[in-house]
Amino acid sequence: MKRFRILFAACACVAATPAVAQASTINAADTAWMIAATALVLLMTIPGLALFYAGLVRKKNLLATMAQSFAAVMFISVLWFAFGYSLTFSGDGAWLGNLDKLFFKGMDLSSVNSLASNLPESLFATYQMTFAVITCALIAGSVADRMRFSAFIIFMIAWFFVVYVPSAHWIWGGGFLSAWGVMDFAGGIVVHLNAGVAGVVAAYVLGSRRGYGTENLAPYDLTMAAVGTALLWVGWFGFNGGSALTASSRASMAILATHLAACSGAIAWMAMEWWLRKKPSVLGIISGAIAGLGTITPASGFILPWHGVVIGLAAGIVCFWACTWLKERLRYDDSLDVFGIHGIGGILGTVLTGVFAVGAFTVTKDLPQGQQGLLEGNAAQVLTQLIGVGICFVWCAVGTWVILKIVDVLVGLRVSLDHERMGLDITQHGESVHT
Repeated sequence: MKRFRILFAACACVAATPAVAQASTINAADTAWMIAATALVLLMTIPGLALFYAGLVRKKNLLATMAQSFAAVMFISVLWFAFGYSLTFSGDGAWLGNLDKLFFKGMDLSSVNSLASNLPESLFATYQMTFAVITCALIAGSVADRMRFSAFIIFMIAWFFVVYVPSAHWIWGGGFLSAWGVMDFAGGIVVHLNAGVAGVVAAYVLGSRRGYGTENLAPYDLTMAAVGTALLWVGWFGFNGGSALTASSRASMAILATHLAACSGAIAWMAMEWWLRKKPSVLGIISGAIAGLGTITPASGFILPWHGVVIGLAAGIVCFWACTWLKERLRYDDSLDVFGIHGIGGILGTVLTGVFAVGAFTVTKDLPQGQQGLLEGNAAQVLTQLIGVGICFVWCAVGTWVILKIVDVLVGLRVSLDHERMGLDITQHGESVHT
């Protein structure tokens, strides 16, 4: 009898194995691609953004600027694990997720999220984590050279909860903007608009850098910035291509549109600079590439390749205008032009998504005919995009201003004039670059 029970148990296990395999929806090819895409997006922050920003500030602030990128990775990753993922991607609330996934509760080798049932939930959560990280890190470019490191950390943590998590849920986590039909493939609103608006508000609240407009504030090392741009450019393939969440033709089309937009954005910015200033600068070329990359982000998975070229050209021209004429008229010191490139680019790209979106590329189980843009006869999509931009712009601007005022009371936002003169590397971190 004992042998019979053992034999029966063994047979039951063997019989159960195929059923478990069939029930699993995790796709190996998709998983492999998304592991690579996750690494690429993290590469965008460290070392990509860290090098890009560090090369654009003065030597005495190089390490402090890098430290802000590393701080974003450190703090936001842990906060995403503890609270952010659950509040963004669990539940079906119109305004915010629930607490079911706090500290990745219930996550194991077989768990999936209904928003990406082809992937292990641990991978989906990690991929989305890298988006939260780079969004917070981007803001640092607007306040470079003058913000206390302690103030930046407190601000970043509060901003993550007040601005990033809600807007990410509204658009990507099943919130009300998603229900309204707002289209944002990889972060035109969630990442770029939010970072840019937060940056310009912070620039106004902190005030201009000492010597802005009167002293030479030229970049320390443009070769470092160019290397950072190259890493961002390549990493963006994971950023936009990975947002397909599958190893598919949509991912490859998004990568193609992304690359073409970066190239055409760099060409347009270079042409504007060559025409107006008689020389094409390296800073202009890399700025145009970043403008093209940021602007194509919300549309990348919804459009044809030639749309990417048009959007990139528009990005190079419009973002150049924003970083020169508009910046001078509005009189703000956005140190590394986060608003002019990411904020304006995010707005432009989100609106153009409503113009160029191809219905055949946007088909889902809920929208079997897809979401068409203006070129396919759906002018209402442009209005929907503008509504999404307006709501998130106001929410981000107000939330950022309130957080900054509170942080200023708690620890003070800005270093003293003497510390700013000495440089943040020494005064905030007690070290410096000696070469």
